[in-house]
Amino acid sequence: MSQVPQVHLPQVKIPATYMRGGTSKGVFFNLTDLPPRCQVPGEARDNMLLRVIGSPDLYGKQTDGMGGATSSTSKTVILAKSDVADHDVDYLFGQVAIDKAFVDWSGNCGNLTAAVGSFAINAGLVDPSRIPDNGVCIVRIWQKNIAKTIIARVPITNGEVQETGDFELDGVTFPAAEVPVEFIAPVDPSEAMFPTGNVLDELDVPAIGTFKAAKYKVTMISAGIPTIFLNAEDLGYTGTELQDAINNDDAALARFETIRAAGAIKMGLINDVSEAAARQHTPKVAFVSGAKDYVTSSGKAVSASAIDLHVRALSMGKLHHAMMGTAAVAIGAAAAIPGTLVNLAAGGGDREAVVFGHPSGTLKVGAQATKINDLWTVNKAIMSRSARVLMEGWVRIPGDSF
Repeated sequence: MSQVPQVHLPQVKIPATYMRGGTSKGVFFNLTDLPPRCQVPGEARDNMLLRVIGSPDLYGKQTDGMGGATSSTSKTVILAKSDVADHDVDYLFGQVAIDKAFVDWSGNCGNLTAAVGSFAINAGLVDPSRIPDNGVCIVRIWQKNIAKTIIARVPITNGEVQETGDFELDGVTFPAAEVPVEFIAPVDPSEAMFPTGNVLDELDVPAIGTFKAAKYKVTMISAGIPTIFLNAEDLGYTGTELQDAINNDDAALARFETIRAAGAIKMGLINDVSEAAARQHTPKVAFVSGAKDYVTSSGKAVSASAIDLHVRALSMGKLHHAMMGTAAVAIGAAAAIPGTLVNLAAGGGDREAVVFGHPSGTLKVGAQATKINDLWTVNKAIMSRSARVLMEGWVRIPGDSF
Protein backbone atom coordinates (compact mmCIF):
# COMPACT_ATOMS: atom_id res chain seq x y z
CA MET A 1 0.00 0.00 0.00
CA SER A 2 1.60 3.27 -1.12
CA GLN A 3 1.80 6.21 1.23
CA VAL A 4 0.75 9.70 0.19
CA PRO A 5 3.89 11.83 0.30
CA GLN A 6 3.77 14.69 2.79
CA VAL A 7 3.92 18.11 1.19
CA HIS A 8 6.32 20.62 2.74
CA LEU A 9 6.03 24.21 1.64
CA PRO A 10 9.28 25.93 0.66
CA GLN A 11 10.74 28.76 2.70
CA VAL A 12 9.58 32.31 2.09
CA LYS A 13 11.79 35.41 2.03
CA ILE A 14 10.79 38.44 4.08
CA PRO A 15 12.79 41.70 3.83
CA ALA A 16 14.33 42.48 7.21
CA THR A 17 17.15 44.35 8.93
CA TYR A 18 19.03 43.07 11.97
CA MET A 19 19.96 46.01 14.20
CA ARG A 20 21.54 46.84 17.50
CA GLY A 21 19.89 49.61 19.46
CA GLY A 22 21.42 50.52 22.82
CA THR A 23 22.21 47.25 24.63
CA SER A 24 19.60 45.25 22.69
CA LYS A 25 19.35 43.62 19.25
CA GLY A 26 16.28 42.95 17.18
CA VAL A 27 14.88 42.08 13.77
CA PHE A 28 13.29 45.14 12.11
CA PHE A 29 10.55 45.02 9.49
CA ASN A 30 8.77 47.56 7.34
CA LEU A 31 5.07 46.78 7.79
CA THR A 32 4.40 46.78 4.04
CA ASP A 33 7.13 44.15 3.48
CA LEU A 34 5.34 41.56 5.62
CA PRO A 35 3.12 38.85 4.10
CA PRO A 36 -0.39 40.36 3.79
CA ARG A 37 -1.94 38.32 6.61
CA CYS A 38 0.93 39.37 8.90
CA GLN A 39 0.37 43.07 8.30
CA VAL A 40 -2.44 43.04 10.87
CA PRO A 41 -2.29 41.95 14.52
CA GLY A 42 -3.16 38.35 15.20
CA GLU A 43 -2.05 34.75 15.26
CA ALA A 44 -0.39 34.81 11.83
CA ARG A 45 1.82 37.77 12.76
CA ASP A 46 2.78 36.26 16.12
CA ASN A 47 3.59 32.90 14.53
CA MET A 48 5.73 34.60 11.89
CA LEU A 49 7.76 36.49 14.48
CA LEU A 50 8.16 33.41 16.66
CA ARG A 51 9.58 31.45 13.72
CA VAL A 52 11.88 34.32 12.71
CA ILE A 53 13.36 34.51 16.21
CA GLY A 54 13.43 30.72 16.71
CA SER A 55 10.85 30.29 19.47
CA PRO A 56 9.57 28.40 21.29
CA ASP A 57 12.89 26.66 21.92
CA LEU A 58 12.80 24.18 24.80
CA TYR A 59 16.59 24.08 24.64
CA GLY A 60 16.62 27.81 25.41
CA LYS A 61 19.14 28.58 22.64
CA GLN A 62 17.06 29.87 19.68
CA THR A 63 19.54 28.07 17.42
CA ASP A 64 17.02 27.81 14.56
CA GLY A 65 16.27 31.52 14.41
CA MET A 66 17.60 35.05 14.75
CA GLY A 67 17.20 35.29 18.53
CA GLY A 68 20.19 35.37 20.86
CA ALA A 69 18.61 33.42 23.73
CA THR A 70 18.38 36.42 26.08
CA SER A 71 15.63 38.94 26.71
CA SER A 72 17.88 41.62 25.14
CA THR A 73 18.23 39.71 21.87
CA SER A 74 14.78 38.14 21.45
CA LYS A 75 13.10 41.22 20.05
CA THR A 76 11.17 42.28 16.96
CA VAL A 77 10.16 45.67 15.59
CA ILE A 78 7.55 46.58 12.96
CA LEU A 79 7.63 50.11 11.55
CA ALA A 80 5.23 51.99 9.30
CA LYS A 81 4.78 55.53 8.04
CA SER A 82 2.76 57.26 10.73
CA ASP A 83 -0.75 58.59 10.26
CA VAL A 84 -0.54 60.33 13.64
CA ALA A 85 -0.22 64.09 13.20
CA ASP A 86 3.30 65.52 13.59
CA HIS A 87 4.90 62.06 13.70
CA ASP A 88 7.10 60.36 11.11
CA VAL A 89 6.90 56.69 11.99
CA ASP A 90 4.80 54.22 13.99
CA TYR A 91 6.93 51.90 16.11
CA LEU A 92 5.48 48.57 17.27
CA PHE A 93 7.61 46.37 19.52
CA GLY A 94 7.19 42.64 20.10
CA GLN A 95 9.11 40.91 22.91
CA VAL A 96 9.41 37.25 21.93
CA ALA A 97 9.50 34.63 24.66
CA ILE A 98 12.37 32.16 24.35
CA ASP A 99 10.84 28.88 25.52
CA LYS A 100 7.15 29.69 25.03
CA ALA A 101 4.99 30.39 21.97
CA PHE A 102 4.29 33.92 23.10
CA VAL A 103 4.86 37.46 21.82
CA ASP A 104 4.35 40.17 24.43
CA TRP A 105 2.99 43.44 23.01
CA SER A 106 2.37 45.11 26.39
CA GLY A 107 5.33 47.50 26.47
CA ASN A 108 8.10 49.34 24.67
CA CYS A 109 11.82 48.66 24.22
CA GLY A 110 13.66 51.87 24.99
CA ASN A 111 17.02 50.57 23.79
CA LEU A 112 15.77 49.67 20.32
CA THR A 113 14.17 53.11 20.08
CA ALA A 114 17.65 54.41 19.21
CA ALA A 115 17.61 52.19 16.10
CA VAL A 116 14.06 53.13 15.05
CA GLY A 117 15.11 56.54 13.79
CA SER A 118 17.91 55.30 11.55
CA PHE A 119 15.80 52.42 10.18
CA ALA A 120 12.96 54.85 9.44
CA ILE A 121 15.31 57.14 7.53
CA ASN A 122 16.89 54.28 5.56
CA ALA A 123 13.48 52.77 4.77
CA GLY A 124 12.10 56.00 3.35
CA LEU A 125 9.59 56.45 6.16
CA VAL A 126 10.84 59.98 6.93
CA ASP A 127 10.05 62.82 4.51
CA PRO A 128 13.30 63.62 2.63
CA SER A 129 12.74 67.32 3.29
CA ARG A 130 13.28 66.63 7.00
CA ILE A 131 16.68 65.00 6.46
CA PRO A 132 19.62 67.45 6.31
CA ASP A 133 22.71 66.82 4.20
CA ASN A 134 24.75 67.20 7.36
CA GLY A 135 23.56 67.65 10.92
CA VAL A 136 20.85 65.99 12.94
CA CYS A 137 17.55 64.53 11.73
CA ILE A 138 14.81 64.75 14.35
CA VAL A 139 12.70 61.63 13.94
CA ARG A 140 9.28 61.86 15.58
CA ILE A 141 8.25 58.37 16.70
CA TRP A 142 4.78 57.24 17.71
CA GLN A 143 5.26 54.28 20.06
CA LYS A 144 2.13 52.22 19.32
CA ASN A 145 2.42 49.76 22.21
CA ILE A 146 2.02 52.51 24.80
CA ALA A 147 0.68 55.38 22.66
CA LYS A 148 3.52 57.79 23.49
CA THR A 149 5.81 60.14 21.58
CA ILE A 150 9.57 59.60 21.42
CA ILE A 151 12.09 61.85 19.70
CA ALA A 152 15.32 60.37 18.29
CA ARG A 153 18.06 62.76 17.17
CA VAL A 154 19.88 60.85 14.44
CA PRO A 155 23.22 62.19 13.16
CA ILE A 156 23.45 62.62 9.38
CA THR A 157 26.61 62.88 7.27
CA ASN A 158 26.44 63.51 3.50
CA GLY A 159 22.71 62.75 3.52
CA GLU A 160 23.11 59.34 5.18
CA VAL A 161 22.72 58.06 8.73
CA GLN A 162 26.02 58.36 10.63
CA GLU A 163 26.47 55.13 12.58
CA THR A 164 30.15 55.18 13.47
CA GLY A 165 31.56 57.41 16.17
CA ASP A 166 33.34 57.55 19.51
CA PHE A 167 30.32 57.45 21.85
CA GLU A 168 30.79 54.66 24.38
CA LEU A 169 27.82 52.95 26.01
CA ASP A 170 28.45 50.58 28.90
CA GLY A 171 27.13 47.17 27.94
CA VAL A 172 28.17 47.62 24.29
CA THR A 173 31.71 46.57 23.33
CA PHE A 174 32.43 49.00 20.51
CA PRO A 175 31.88 52.78 20.25
CA ALA A 176 29.39 54.25 17.76
CA ALA A 177 27.58 57.49 16.97
CA GLU A 178 25.57 59.02 19.81
CA VAL A 179 21.78 59.10 19.41
CA PRO A 180 20.04 61.22 22.08
CA VAL A 181 16.53 59.94 22.77
CA GLU A 182 13.74 61.92 24.44
CA PHE A 183 10.69 60.20 25.89
CA ILE A 184 8.05 62.92 25.72
CA ALA A 185 5.41 62.95 28.46
CA PRO A 186 6.00 59.29 29.39
CA VAL A 187 3.23 59.85 31.92
CA ASP A 188 0.20 61.80 30.76
CA PRO A 189 -1.08 64.29 33.39
CA SER A 190 -4.42 62.45 33.32
CA GLU A 191 -2.72 59.15 34.18
CA ALA A 192 -1.55 57.94 37.56
CA MET A 193 2.22 57.67 37.57
CA PHE A 194 1.89 55.95 40.92
CA PRO A 195 -1.07 53.56 40.48
CA THR A 196 -1.69 53.28 44.22
CA GLY A 197 -1.43 57.04 44.75
CA ASN A 198 1.67 56.56 46.92
CA VAL A 199 5.37 57.05 46.22
CA LEU A 200 6.07 54.37 48.82
CA ASP A 201 4.02 51.25 49.54
CA GLU A 202 4.21 47.97 51.40
CA LEU A 203 3.83 44.90 49.21
CA ASP A 204 2.66 41.61 50.69
CA VAL A 205 4.54 38.78 48.99
CA PRO A 206 3.48 35.18 49.70
CA ALA A 207 5.95 32.47 50.65
CA ILE A 208 7.67 30.55 47.87
CA GLY A 209 10.23 27.79 48.25
CA THR A 210 12.62 28.60 51.08
CA PHE A 211 11.51 32.23 51.22
CA LYS A 212 8.95 33.10 53.87
CA ALA A 213 6.03 35.44 53.27
CA ALA A 214 7.19 39.03 53.66
CA LYS A 215 6.24 42.68 53.46
CA TYR A 216 8.58 44.72 51.27
CA LYS A 217 8.87 48.48 50.92
CA VAL A 218 8.30 49.26 47.25
CA THR A 219 7.91 52.13 44.84
CA MET A 220 5.58 51.20 42.00
CA ILE A 221 5.70 53.59 39.07
CA SER A 222 4.37 53.70 35.52
CA ALA A 223 6.82 55.88 33.59
CA GLY A 224 8.56 54.51 30.53
CA ILE A 225 7.40 51.08 31.63
CA PRO A 226 5.56 49.87 34.75
CA THR A 227 8.30 49.11 37.29
CA ILE A 228 8.45 47.83 40.86
CA PHE A 229 11.47 49.10 42.83
CA LEU A 230 12.68 47.43 46.03
CA ASN A 231 15.62 48.01 48.39
CA ALA A 232 18.51 45.62 47.74
CA GLU A 233 19.14 45.28 51.48
CA ASP A 234 15.57 44.09 52.11
CA LEU A 235 16.20 41.25 49.66
CA GLY A 236 19.53 40.29 51.19
CA TYR A 237 21.63 41.89 48.44
CA THR A 238 24.29 44.60 48.40
CA GLY A 239 23.01 46.16 45.18
CA THR A 240 26.30 45.56 43.33
CA GLU A 241 25.36 42.05 42.12
CA LEU A 242 26.21 40.88 38.61
CA GLN A 243 24.15 38.52 36.46
CA ASP A 244 25.49 35.21 37.75
CA ALA A 245 24.66 36.06 41.36
CA ILE A 246 20.97 36.24 40.47
CA ASN A 247 20.47 34.20 37.31
CA ASN A 248 22.15 31.09 38.72
CA ASP A 249 19.82 31.14 41.73
CA ASP A 250 16.52 29.52 40.74
CA ALA A 251 15.00 30.18 44.17
CA ALA A 252 15.79 33.90 43.89
CA LEU A 253 14.32 34.09 40.38
CA ALA A 254 11.14 32.41 41.63
CA ARG A 255 10.92 34.98 44.43
CA PHE A 256 11.34 37.84 41.97
CA GLU A 257 8.56 36.42 39.78
CA THR A 258 6.33 36.14 42.86
CA ILE A 259 7.11 39.77 43.72
CA ARG A 260 6.38 40.79 40.13
CA ALA A 261 2.99 39.06 40.11
CA ALA A 262 1.99 40.54 43.48
CA GLY A 263 3.06 43.99 42.34
CA ALA A 264 1.22 43.66 39.02
CA ILE A 265 -2.01 43.03 40.92
CA LYS A 266 -1.45 46.02 43.22
CA MET A 267 -0.66 48.21 40.20
CA GLY A 268 -3.92 47.13 38.56
CA LEU A 269 -2.16 45.52 35.59
CA ILE A 270 -3.66 42.08 36.23
CA ASN A 271 -6.48 40.72 38.36
CA ASP A 272 -5.00 37.37 39.35
CA VAL A 273 -1.47 35.97 39.68
CA SER A 274 -2.29 33.42 36.99
CA GLU A 275 -2.33 36.25 34.45
CA ALA A 276 1.30 37.24 35.12
CA ALA A 277 2.69 34.49 32.87
CA ALA A 278 0.92 36.03 29.87
CA ARG A 279 2.43 39.44 30.66
CA GLN A 280 6.13 38.68 30.96
CA HIS A 281 7.42 41.99 29.59
CA THR A 282 5.65 44.14 32.19
CA PRO A 283 5.94 45.12 34.96
CA LYS A 284 9.69 45.12 35.51
CA VAL A 285 11.25 44.45 38.90
CA ALA A 286 14.36 46.31 40.05
CA PHE A 287 16.29 46.77 43.28
CA VAL A 288 18.30 49.80 44.40
CA SER A 289 21.05 50.69 46.83
CA GLY A 290 23.24 53.66 47.63
CA ALA A 291 26.45 54.38 45.74
CA LYS A 292 29.40 52.11 46.52
CA ASP A 293 32.53 50.91 44.78
CA TYR A 294 32.08 47.89 42.50
CA VAL A 295 33.56 45.98 39.57
CA THR A 296 31.51 45.60 36.40
CA SER A 297 30.99 42.42 34.42
CA SER A 298 33.84 43.47 32.10
CA GLY A 299 36.21 43.90 35.06
CA LYS A 300 36.12 47.69 35.11
CA ALA A 301 36.35 49.28 38.56
CA VAL A 302 33.74 51.97 39.22
CA SER A 303 34.13 54.32 42.17
CA ALA A 304 31.20 55.22 44.41
CA SER A 305 32.01 58.87 43.69
CA ALA A 306 31.21 58.34 40.00
CA ILE A 307 27.57 57.36 40.58
CA ASP A 308 24.53 58.42 42.59
CA LEU A 309 23.10 54.95 43.21
CA HIS A 310 23.00 51.33 42.05
CA VAL A 311 20.08 49.78 40.16
CA ARG A 312 19.68 46.16 39.07
CA ALA A 313 16.66 45.21 36.96
CA LEU A 314 15.12 41.97 35.76
CA SER A 315 13.71 41.47 32.29
CA MET A 316 11.74 38.40 31.18
CA GLY A 317 12.65 36.62 34.41
CA LYS A 318 16.42 37.25 34.36
CA LEU A 319 18.73 39.96 35.66
CA HIS A 320 19.52 42.27 32.74
CA HIS A 321 23.17 42.57 31.72
CA ALA A 322 22.90 46.36 31.66
CA MET A 323 19.67 48.37 31.83
CA MET A 324 16.52 48.42 29.72
CA GLY A 325 15.92 51.84 28.20
CA THR A 326 12.34 52.01 29.38
CA ALA A 327 13.38 51.04 32.91
CA ALA A 328 15.96 53.83 32.77
CA VAL A 329 13.07 56.23 32.12
CA ALA A 330 11.35 54.86 35.23
CA ILE A 331 14.59 55.31 37.18
CA GLY A 332 14.97 58.90 36.04
CA ALA A 333 11.36 59.71 36.83
CA ALA A 334 11.44 58.08 40.25
CA ALA A 335 14.76 59.74 41.10
CA ALA A 336 13.23 63.16 40.38
CA ILE A 337 10.41 62.63 42.89
CA PRO A 338 11.24 63.00 46.59
CA GLY A 339 10.44 60.01 48.79
CA THR A 340 10.65 57.19 46.26
CA LEU A 341 13.07 54.36 46.95
CA VAL A 342 15.11 55.46 43.93
CA ASN A 343 15.27 59.06 45.12
CA LEU A 344 16.21 57.99 48.65
CA ALA A 345 18.93 55.62 47.41
CA ALA A 346 20.40 58.52 45.43
CA GLY A 347 20.51 60.65 48.58
CA GLY A 348 17.08 62.27 48.47
CA GLY A 349 16.16 65.83 47.56
CA ASP A 350 15.40 67.45 44.21
CA ARG A 351 17.16 65.87 41.23
CA GLU A 352 16.81 66.34 37.47
CA ALA A 353 19.40 63.71 36.57
CA VAL A 354 21.15 60.72 38.11
CA VAL A 355 24.04 58.47 37.18
CA PHE A 356 23.41 54.91 38.25
CA GLY A 357 25.55 51.82 38.28
CA HIS A 358 24.35 48.63 36.56
CA PRO A 359 26.11 45.31 35.91
CA SER A 360 27.90 46.56 32.78
CA GLY A 361 28.79 50.07 33.96
CA THR A 362 27.02 53.39 34.40
CA LEU A 363 24.27 55.36 32.71
CA LYS A 364 23.02 58.92 33.08
CA VAL A 365 19.32 59.63 32.74
CA GLY A 366 17.52 62.92 33.20
CA ALA A 367 13.86 63.62 33.89
CA GLN A 368 11.74 66.69 34.53
CA ALA A 369 8.99 65.97 37.07
CA THR A 370 6.23 68.33 38.18
CA LYS A 371 3.26 68.04 40.49
CA ILE A 372 -0.12 69.03 39.05
CA ASN A 373 -3.28 68.83 41.20
CA ASP A 374 -1.42 66.62 43.71
CA LEU A 375 -0.42 64.20 40.92
CA TRP A 376 3.18 63.79 39.81
CA THR A 377 3.90 63.82 36.10
CA VAL A 378 7.02 63.78 33.94
CA ASN A 379 7.41 66.21 31.05
CA LYS A 380 10.18 64.21 29.43
CA ALA A 381 13.05 61.86 30.14
CA ILE A 382 16.34 62.01 28.24
CA MET A 383 19.21 59.59 27.68
CA SER A 384 21.79 58.84 25.03
CA ARG A 385 22.13 55.51 23.22
CA SER A 386 23.69 54.34 19.96
CA ALA A 387 22.54 52.12 17.11
CA ARG A 388 23.96 50.23 14.16
CA VAL A 389 22.76 48.08 11.28
CA LEU A 390 24.29 44.61 11.69
CA MET A 391 22.81 42.90 8.62
CA GLU A 392 20.17 43.61 6.04
CA GLY A 393 18.46 41.53 3.40
CA TRP A 394 15.85 38.84 4.03
CA VAL A 395 14.97 36.38 6.74
CA ARG A 396 13.66 33.01 5.59
CA ILE A 397 11.04 30.91 7.35
CA PRO A 398 8.99 27.89 6.25
CA GLY A 399 5.90 28.94 4.32
CA ASP A 400 3.58 26.95 6.59
CA SER A 401 4.87 28.46 9.85
CA PHE A 402 2.41 31.34 9.89
